[in-house]
Amino acid sequence: MLSHAAKPLNRHRWVSEAAYYIALARKFEPGKELNDWLTAEVDYYNMLIALYMSILEEDGPMTILGLQQLAGFIGIQNPEDILSEIELIGAIQSATGHSSCFRSEIDMLCEERECKWRAECRKLISVWY
Repeated sequence: MLSHAAKPLNRHRWVSEAAYYIALARKFEPGKELNDWLTAEVDYYNMLIALYMSILEEDGPMTILGLQQLAGFIGIQNPEDILSEIELIGAIQSATGHSSCFRSEIDMLCEERECKWRAECRKLISVWY
């Protein structure tokens, strides 16, 4: 599902070009290159997640395979070994600096208003109940 959409994206090239434009916007002030790179990486991850979510809207429910592909694109090691939707989403969220939606309590809903995972989390929570 995601592999066709994300395959042409070269992660390193995308991040390096985005970091360049971030540096350009701040007039190449020295000493902030690492922050530019890390910001660009987060933007890349967010773009992949947004792409995945838009594909979900068109193609239907979230699948383990789709989440494994997304996790692989983000750089999670051996995503094929993770066989739970909740664990995959948690790993993706952790790798992208997002606080995990799934904590120890089932009724602990996401506190972020603009969370990209909100609809999918609610679906999983409804299955628990």
